[in-house]
Amino acid sequence: MTDTVISVENLSKRYFIGAKEELPKTRGEAIRQIVGAPFKYLHSKVKEPHPENTFWALKDVSFEIKQGEVVGLIGRNGAGKSTLLKILSRITKPSSGLAKIRGRVGSLLEVGTGFHPELTGRENIYLNGTILGMSKKEIDNKFDEIVNFAEIEKFLDTPVKRYSSGMYVRLAFAVAAHLETEILIIDEVLAVGDTEFQKKCLGKMGDVAKTGGKTVLFVSHNLTAVKSLCQKGIWLNQGVIAKFEEVEQVVTDYISKGYKSILEQVWYDAKIAPGNEAVRLHRVSILPLDQNKYEPITVQTLLKFEFVFWNYLPNTILNFSAFIYNVEGICIFNTFSASKNFSNGLVYGSFILPKNFLNDDIYTVKLMIVKDCSFIIFEQSDLLSFEINDVKRTVEWYGKWIGVVRPQLNWDLELIKNSD
Repeated sequence: MTDTVISVENLSKRYFIGAKEELPKTRGEAIRQIVGAPFKYLHSKVKEPHPENTFWALKDVSFEIKQGEVVGLIGRNGAGKSTLLKILSRITKPSSGLAKIRGRVGSLLEVGTGFHPELTGRENIYLNGTILGMSKKEIDNKFDEIVNFAEIEKFLDTPVKRYSSGMYVRLAFAVAAHLETEILIIDEVLAVGDTEFQKKCLGKMGDVAKTGGKTVLFVSHNLTAVKSLCQKGIWLNQGVIAKFEEVEQVVTDYISKGYKSILEQVWYDAKIAPGNEAVRLHRVSILPLDQNKYEPITVQTLLKFEFVFWNYLPNTILNFSAFIYNVEGICIFNTFSASKNFSNGLVYGSFILPKNFLNDDIYTVKLMIVKDCSFIIFEQSDLLSFEINDVKRTVEWYGKWIGVVRPQLNWDLELIKNSD
């Protein structure tokens, strides 16, 4: 017997783009619409729609997932990820192709999916279990685990329409993860929960895959979570599979393909520059100090970060922070300036990134300006993006350095006792 639990063959989903049909304004128009509806339907089936009026969310997608595998699904917004999950969850039908699933599926695709808002949390647990084909005894056996995990015991007999989005997600995930399903499908909805609960969910998904033998299909823009949780990755790009293999390679290729170097930005017109009535950016840059700016930046390059902005606040105490992020969205560090009193006008600031500090990777820069050490008056992400490359070595090296920083520190080494 095959161990493949999800088999997708040439799956496509087409949507029709067009204006909504106007509602009839008179009784006569309503009768004409009712009478003509069957003919209009047949005509739509026979006549091929104009290409400009169609959108392919998925196009000839094929893959197989085996029992117990944890697979991450990544891609830009609009790549077709949610459409694929809705087809696998039997929420929507494909336009063509097949999606074969062997086993019961527990899905968490968006806040509210599968819950009846008028029913209480307790009633929705039993409703979900019944829909999955479980008996009352099976649900009873899992009930306490679900409630403990969701941490909503106090509100268990409250209609879920009164839940906050975070409470909703906690209960929905607890139900999906603990009921007897063979396949667990989780969309980006976990981002609604708080950080502590997200960690708890990721840990639970890892546990159910390792110990319970469940198959997990996990969609997230958190690439760190995808790499830590999943063994394989699927990269969807504009409705087609760009890559499906080991998750490390998929994430690496996805990051490198989407990277665009931005070492400098200049705004000459303050009216369209990033900012507000307090401050507006004029220029921001990060450039090498000890080499030609067109040469690749390496771990041994000395970098200078500069910014110039228009300050419209007279006699104001300001200080500045710069945040460096890697491509997985993790803040590597942030550095901040001393506070200083400025009059209105052009203000310049800079700092140096030393050599042998950051590891080879791709990074982005966020800038923040704070007034009176208390009020954030400007905050902008992804102002700059740059890649740091490793250097060629004269001796054979074992591979990529581990970690996000690789400082070259001063070591003190000596022989303190000779064995002879």
